[in-house]
Amino acid sequence: ALQLFREMTDSHMEKNTITFSAAISACEKDGEWAQASLLFHEMSVSRVERDTTVYNATISAFEKDDQWLRALELFREMGDNHVCADIIAYNAAVSVCGKGRAWIWALQLLREMAGSSIAGDTITYSAAVAACEK
Repeated sequence: ALQLFREMTDSHMEKNTITFSAAISACEKDGEWAQASLLFHEMSVSRVERDTTVYNATISAFEKDDQWLRALELFREMGDNHVCADIIAYNAAVSVCGKGRAWIWALQLLREMAGSSIAGDTITYSAAVAACEK
C-alpha cells in the first residue's frame, strides 16, 4: 500500500484524505508508527484535510507501537483542530493509557466521554479497567 502511495506521488496524482488514510492504516498494520506520523504530517504540508478516520488510524498506529504519549497528544490535537473524536478514538486513547500506565488519564477520558454524546462500550470500559490494573 505504501509503495502504491509513493507511486502516486511520483506520477503527480492527487493525494487526498482517503489515500492518506489508507496509507496510514497500512503503516498501522505493519507496525510502522514513524512512517504513519510522517504521512500524517505530510497531509498538512499538502493541505489535505485530516478527518476523524485519519486521526484514528494514526492514533492506532502509535498505540500498537507503545507510543502512548504521542497517541494522547494526537487525540488532544483532534479537539484543537475541531475534529470530533468518536468511540474508536476514545477506545484507542483509553487503551493506550494502559500501555503507558497512565490510569489517571484513562479515567479522565471516561469523564470526558460521560460529558459528551459518546457512550462508552465494552472495549472502553475493559481498556479503562486494564489501565487501572497496571
